[in-house]
Amino acid sequence: MIALRQIKLVFGSESRAAETHTNLSAVRRDGRCLWVAGDETATIERLTEVRGPDGAVTGYSSQVTYRLADFVDLPAGADEEADLEGLASGDGWLWAVGSHSLKRKRVKQEHSAGKSRKRLATVVREENRYILVRLPLEQGPDGLPVPVREAADGRRAEVLGGRGDSLAELLADDPHLGPFFAIPSKDNGVDVEGVALHGDRIYVGFRGPVLRGWAALVEIWPESDPAAPGRLRLRALNGARYHTHFLDLRGLGIRDLCPDGDDLLVLAGPSMSLSGPVRLFRWPDAVKADAPAFVPALDHLGDLPHGDGEDHAEGIAIIDDTLLVVYDSPSESRHTEGGGMLADLFPFPLPPS
Repeated sequence: MIALRQIKLVFGSESRAAETHTNLSAVRRDGRCLWVAGDETATIERLTEVRGPDGAVTGYSSQVTYRLADFVDLPAGADEEADLEGLASGDGWLWAVGSHSLKRKRVKQEHSAGKSRKRLATVVREENRYILVRLPLEQGPDGLPVPVREAADGRRAEVLGGRGDSLAELLADDPHLGPFFAIPSKDNGVDVEGVALHGDRIYVGFRGPVLRGWAALVEIWPESDPAAPGRLRLRALNGARYHTHFLDLRGLGIRDLCPDGDDLLVLAGPSMSLSGPVRLFRWPDAVKADAPAFVPALDHLGDLPHGDGEDHAEGIAIIDDTLLVVYDSPSESRHTEGGGMLADLFPFPLPPS
């Protein structure tokens, strides 16, 4: 599949210094804006669209950074990365989710054999990864959405996690996902990489684990905790605190979720440190599922290109009649002068592969 065209995302000097532009892990469109996040910080970025004479979007710029720690209490403080992997927006809220994953130390080419062996035996838990955040949005003087700690209508920024109440604790005894919280993400352990919102439902997609070829998606129903301002809690529905849905993505894991009416678009890719394949699926009428589901036959919308060790598709969003795709580990050809990063626009729906 060849991109219809490319558009430039322009980042400021601080975001470039933090390498956010080269570690894009999540994107969501919100009117004239894009919310994006990288997986090496604890920030969310807002970019504003630029349109050409023909009215088509040509890029996004005027980037503004918002630190999560300015809105909610992070378990490990403001300076530790949150490994944000999914964004969702709607109903006046902006949501962000961390990977909820353990991290095995990376081996680099310059490391000695002894150091490499030691790093491969080192597994780290970083508490800021285990969060789900909800930020109220208000309209700024320029008409653009702005996250606030407390909105004029009384809504507050809220967080789940850090007090023994994260998704990791919720799912610790789950017969399918529970055992994988002790395994690092790149070893087919738990790795959250997508989130979508529909009404009071939050859908959380898992890159890993993939169980005998089945990818996992967890549906939860967060609400404000009346006993703890600034905190979320998980509401039970018909006696259940969550639903686990299993999707046949042809052996791939979930890399992002994007709502499209009552459907969910699912960006799928390898669960481990592999390059491709990358595929786009549709779960029709996903939001109408009122019980844990097995979905053996999603609509395969097409395959997306990928690099070898680079250009890893991490986020999708619908813009007009196109599908925006942003990449982690972008190839050199995506870098532009002045801090720009090229993202791809594909015709949507995708033509048959």
